[in-house]
Amino acid sequence: MSFLPQLKIPATYLRGGTSKGVFFRLEDLPEAAREAGPVRDRLLLRVVGSPDPYGKQIDGMGGATSSTSKVVIVSRSKRQGHDVDYLFGQVAIDRALVDWSGNCGNLSAAVGPFAIHSGLIDAAALPRDGRATIRIWQANIGKTIVAQVPMRDGQVQESGDFELDGVTFAAAEIELAFLDPGDDAGDTGEGAALFPTGQVVDDLTLPEALVPGGRLRATLINAGIPTAFVEARALGYEGTELQDAINGDAAALARLEAIRAHAALRMGLIRTLEEAKTRQHTPKLAFVAPPAAYRASSGKAVAAGDIDLLVRALSMGKLHHAMMGTAAVAIGTAAAIPGTLVCEAAGGAPRAALRFGHPSGTLRVGAEAVLDGGQWRVTRAVMSRSARILMEGAVRVPAESLIDTKELP
Repeated sequence: MSFLPQLKIPATYLRGGTSKGVFFRLEDLPEAAREAGPVRDRLLLRVVGSPDPYGKQIDGMGGATSSTSKVVIVSRSKRQGHDVDYLFGQVAIDRALVDWSGNCGNLSAAVGPFAIHSGLIDAAALPRDGRATIRIWQANIGKTIVAQVPMRDGQVQESGDFELDGVTFAAAEIELAFLDPGDDAGDTGEGAALFPTGQVVDDLTLPEALVPGGRLRATLINAGIPTAFVEARALGYEGTELQDAINGDAAALARLEAIRAHAALRMGLIRTLEEAKTRQHTPKLAFVAPPAAYRASSGKAVAAGDIDLLVRALSMGKLHHAMMGTAAVAIGTAAAIPGTLVCEAAGGAPRAALRFGHPSGTLRVGAEAVLDGGQWRVTRAVMSRSARILMEGAVRVPAESLIDTKELP
């Protein structure tokens, strides 16, 4: 094949919550990559540096973890009552896969600031000081997110004293409200019930090799992101585990991924267990436990009295270093509904707000749930994050990344 020059594509590298990602304006992408499909996926894979059999993403912008192997595309919204459309891609590290099946709650915090910085919001509509309300259409799940972005002297205020466990430095607080986070429809328009099985707790039937007795209680919920909650003790865990305790055990990771696949099948997200390999981003698998004291990955002591429950969650096959923002929405939602495993672990009484412990520390989240016609519905989930631009300019990508080399002579 002939060797083509590198493409120069305007891009911004941002931290949002406990994640990082490469952000693009839709209009800045090469024309062939502005539509969903293999051309777009190949381009974004090359930007991030995947697939990488070494697992390091050295030749790309990725950071070799699920939290740093992400891409975002933002455009002006044509939907009434919305400012921008936001599309999120979770990029696999070791395989050629961009998973578009769900949202990233952490990077959701960076969408509003990026939209303002990149001129996607009319400057005349922004306050000089105070908080800018940015209404975001989350295209992956077909939901509205309302971000309150702090402004000072007509610019996004990024510095501040808001501390977020899992992020080293303090920054300005951005409040996110996820409206009607259940019943995710996405751009396909194919909705999914808050509880896809109709039950707040299900018994998963699994091979005996995965759990003793071959049965595992689970709360399967669609809120923020499809999530399967199970009890830590049923897996032989305490709920206080840090990353190394799980991620250093290949057998444990394989077992947890197999459980996740069975949950995906029960939730109707896949038709066969084999399909779980092409849907790594959703559902998430999380295990919960009652409050207990532990020492976070930073060395910070977390007292049992400081939290309402313990939660550990897996993302892209590994235990997450903190908590995915969308999974936090699922936690808040499940805690507000009686009978779920999350509610049970938090003491049994439904909660409109709670603080849970994760590997990096603690996080507060709240949700409003109502019983409507015998069915639970969540109208709103709220949490706070922060965001900051790390670098802006352009990414360089070999032009060959737009070409399917298998079709070349």
